[in-house]
Amino acid sequence: MTTAIHAAPREWTRLHPVSPFLGAWSVFGAIGAYWFFQNAPEWLGGGGEELGGGWHPAIITLALLGLLIAALVVAGGYVSWRMTTFRITDDSVELRKGVLYRQSKQARLDRLQAVDVVQPLLARVFGFAAVKVEVAGGEGSTVALEYLRLADADALRNEILALAAGVKAVRKGDAAAVATGASAPPPSLRDVILGEPQGVPAVAAAAERDVLVVPLGRLLGSIALSGAFLWLAAIPLIAVVVVLVVSSDVEHMLLAVIGGSLASVIPVLFGVVGFTWSRLAAGFGFVAGISADGVRLRHGMLETRRQTVPPGRVQAVELRQPLLWRRRDWWRISVNVAGYQADEANVSTLLPVGTRADALAALWLVLPDLGDPDPEGTISLAMSGTGVDGGFTASPRSARWFDPMQWRHRGVRATDTALLIRRGLLVRELVVVPHERIQSMGLAQGPLQRAADVATVVVHSTPGPVSPVAQHLAVGDAFALIEQQAVRARESRRRQTPEQWLATVVPALDDVLAGDDVTVAPASGGRDE
Repeated sequence: MTTAIHAAPREWTRLHPVSPFLGAWSVFGAIGAYWFFQNAPEWLGGGGEELGGGWHPAIITLALLGLLIAALVVAGGYVSWRMTTFRITDDSVELRKGVLYRQSKQARLDRLQAVDVVQPLLARVFGFAAVKVEVAGGEGSTVALEYLRLADADALRNEILALAAGVKAVRKGDAAAVATGASAPPPSLRDVILGEPQGVPAVAAAAERDVLVVPLGRLLGSIALSGAFLWLAAIPLIAVVVVLVVSSDVEHMLLAVIGGSLASVIPVLFGVVGFTWSRLAAGFGFVAGISADGVRLRHGMLETRRQTVPPGRVQAVELRQPLLWRRRDWWRISVNVAGYQADEANVSTLLPVGTRADALAALWLVLPDLGDPDPEGTISLAMSGTGVDGGFTASPRSARWFDPMQWRHRGVRATDTALLIRRGLLVRELVVVPHERIQSMGLAQGPLQRAADVATVVVHSTPGPVSPVAQHLAVGDAFALIEQQAVRARESRRRQTPEQWLATVVPALDDVLAGDDVTVAPASGGRDE
């Protein structure tokens, strides 16, 4: 068997035969764990009096039942695998699956938003991966090819990105067809199972340059300073203080408070553990880089994910700084990408945590040209300024009556290429929306806002964690912003090619990475995959 990697077949081809079982392992594991904990006390330890020292009929029955279920699962998995096929054309990725109910999905490459190579834990152990093709089209538009050998998944990702960029691959079968007038035969079952070559060598991966890394210590520190741990510790402390202040029978009240605190802390503890694990698992080993294909992101602890977001597919960017991160000047960056859904926070993170310089470098990855003569100064003022600092249009003083804490920190500004929205006092937020990615805009005004002669401007973006909303602007400023943005959006519709994007992003990054505060990836990180 050869280990050479070859291009994706143009004929309908099946996924790897282990695919049905890799996708269902968690269900079998849960069933096995449930059976073990329900029955282990009866037979663990060699059998007690109840078992009579021999094989208990119940165990034999369960074993036979397990074999029957396993046989049915194998048969069902085989049928499911036989009925699942995919192919790659110059224009789309197509998937057909289903036994009783047939489904056919197509991801058009001209609507491509991202290509991810995902390795859940079990697939990672055995060297398999899924390729998820995200396209603009709302919920359910993702085409997931689960599962392929890791090397084949990488080759498939490279080819999809190349085709989306307009590269037309020439296959050995195509060349033979030109010479003989015949079409290439479809790959055999043996070739698919053993991973034998099915065409000419695959499209080479675009050279990749690693730009940013997130150290584990910083990631753990950001989680500890997220506020969840403080809330967990505050519940029993507040209860004890209340008892000491209002109760004369301190001993009995403390016992009651301890019991009540435990009852209240346990659900909070589960939430904190879930939050902590999700942030740690998603941010572990985070590396951001660039290639001609677009922005490359690698991260994950148990489930690893390698994302590729082509140039110009990021719809909106949010730089966020919680209060407890302010002393270290850490920032988190999230993005809206068409195709990713609003609840997919793990795949919508451009930077889990980083310094201000890291945040600037990450922003230049997706928006290398801010359209401002002093981009770093403008973004710095946008991140921490107030009022009209940095040329922002701020909320009027009339907004202080119903927004006394934050009105000074709200504002908007438009550069030649993007709209900046600043907001937040305790949690600082800066939203950046490229003009050409603005789908539409709206104006909202509640009764209190009408009394104060202010309004809210809503920028309509794709679903995601970023909400581009500019609140409490003067009505005149709000109307002017909507009219001016309509003109800017029309003028910015010209699509930027990958070559133009890369030519712009590299010098912008070089300027930022020259600073001492950037967590730069090691020099060996740049590579050809």
